[in-house]
Amino acid sequence: MDAIKQQLSKPIVAGIVGLAIGIIFGLVVLGWWLFPVQWEDATPAQLNHDWKVEYMRMAVEAFGYTQDATTAQLRYQALGEDAKAILTEVVSDPGNLTTDLLLAFTGAALAEEPVSTEAGTPAATAPVEEATGDGMRTFLIIVCVIGLLAAAALFVFLYLRSRRSALPVAESGEVEVEQPMPEQMAGVEYPYQAASSSALARFMAAYTLGNDAFDDSFSIESHNGEFLGECGVGISETIGVGDPKRITAFEVWLFDKNDIQTVTKVLMSSNAYNDGNTRQRLASRGEPVLVEPGINVELETQTLRLIARVVDMAYGDGAFPSESFFSRFVLDLSVSQKA
Repeated sequence: MDAIKQQLSKPIVAGIVGLAIGIIFGLVVLGWWLFPVQWEDATPAQLNHDWKVEYMRMAVEAFGYTQDATTAQLRYQALGEDAKAILTEVVSDPGNLTTDLLLAFTGAALAEEPVSTEAGTPAATAPVEEATGDGMRTFLIIVCVIGLLAAAALFVFLYLRSRRSALPVAESGEVEVEQPMPEQMAGVEYPYQAASSSALARFMAAYTLGNDAFDDSFSIESHNGEFLGECGVGISETIGVGDPKRITAFEVWLFDKNDIQTVTKVLMSSNAYNDGNTRQRLASRGEPVLVEPGINVELETQTLRLIARVVDMAYGDGAFPSESFFSRFVLDLSVSQKA
């Protein structure tokens, strides 16, 4: 006992012991026992991948009932930088969601935000959610801070008292810490454009990196169920070796039962299109087209017309030339009969 008292008589030891007791009391007794911390108000962006996909499906279903484009856009943006990849995954595996509903939701989610029409009036900003702080949690934080400050003050006091001959310690200046600003959501690149209401059929084809067997085809039928032809999108050219395959060009095609040939166009990455040898070689499969966000590619046969619109696209990166292969690619296929 005397040895303990002797050790505690040393200012440094007493300060360390006091600090340890304060931390243990604040963390264990108050933090874990009396007032345990409860996490709440998490955002959809903090969900794991599977729940993000489920959240996106529910957002699409809700849009089908409400047709509220603003709410759909907010729910889409709530997933943060993963929103496009999650939406593409849902489009690839729609489940019980219809193509028309997915197209409508994609258009609403990727639409440009409205700009204020009044001069000098800034665009409306999203409302900031009010903090719903728990009273117990606030009390816990205050008690812990007070305990730590008291322990630190005791340590400093005992340390300074032991140095009777030391010079006064200068007060340290306050340091202002600049808080990081939240990342701003990237501007929307692909505004939705409604397809013609006279479309005979509409389909959506979505590719993501790793889908090496990507090859979507769709049957085209008249309103009375008569078979008219087929259309689809598939892999035309890859770059490099190994898995996953890196797609540098896609083929979009249209078959008409009343025509003698299948019309094909090759949608090429920027790198492939600007390479003369590659473009010339792929031209034997169909007309080369440089892929750009939002472009329309038109194919015509004797009785059918297909408009393929690039809804979304992204290039991959790595040890390959810039803009040489796709990591994400979504096409809206709209088929109509020629008059």
